Amino acid sequence: MDQDYKKITKASQVKGIVRKVVTYAFLGICALVVLFPFYWMVLTSIKSFSDYNGEMVPKLFTLRPTLENYITAFREVELGRYMINTVIFASVTTIVMVIVAVLAAYAFARLNFKGKDLLFTLFLSLMIIPNELVIITNYVTIVNLNLRNTYTGLIVPSIMSVFYIYLLRQTFMQVPDELYYAAKVDGTTDFNYLLKVLVPIARPTLVSILILKVIECWNSFVWPRLITTNSKYYLVSNAIEEIKSNGFGRENIPAMMAAVVIVSVPLLVIFLVFRKQIMTGVSRSGIKG
Repeated sequence: MDQDYKKITKASQVKGIVRKVVTYAFLGICALVVLFPFYWMVLTSIKSFSDYNGEMVPKLFTLRPTLENYITAFREVELGRYMINTVIFASVTTIVMVIVAVLAAYAFARLNFKGKDLLFTLFLSLMIIPNELVIITNYVTIVNLNLRNTYTGLIVPSIMSVFYIYLLRQTFMQVPDELYYAAKVDGTTDFNYLLKVLVPIARPTLVSILILKVIECWNSFVWPRLITTNSKYYLVSNAIEEIKSNGFGRENIPAMMAAVVIVSVPLLVIFLVFRKQIMTGVSRSGIKG
């Protein structure tokens, strides 16, 4: 019996090891597939123009890395100005959006008023409207208000998010009602209860929303292309398009890849630094996946 038990135990251990090896091998292959385009982009950006054009068969490494392409990218396109514009756009949009989302989420989660459930249902139904329809409506509105080529025109259509309001509402609703009633008995106003109780409790979710909104603003492409024709208000997404259209991007692929790396690295750093906060905030809101 002891020998049979040892054999069964040993067989199960071998199966467990094999399962882990297969699982990690599969995940490793998936990671390589996902990361290879970024590796190729960085590799191309550090190859000289002559080395890149002289390769009959693309090489997976280079023995003569150079930063010349990054200098070229900054010289040919005003990447510095575009990045500053994007930081301003992302910062202001995110701050205003969070304020709006917190107030709206609190109203739907804690305040009692007639037709609240119906209004919230109609509010959520906005999520099924195609984004193209919203962009067309926003574009017409901004143009009619003469806000094209302004920071206001860039920012205003992006300060409301149904999804983030829903996310915060779910977090607020997880706080026991007894805490709210006790605060009201102590004479605390709704606004103070929101600031001193709910906001600290929902801090992980708020941090997640802040980070995700910054990434969303940084990646914004269609709206800045529609609403800005003056380079003074261009964002980094406009920079990539300008690189493609002004000629040097098509002729000098390594320099174009250098510009893309410059634009992409801030987002990558933000995600890597705050990835735990993002996961914690989403899980605490009751939405997992």
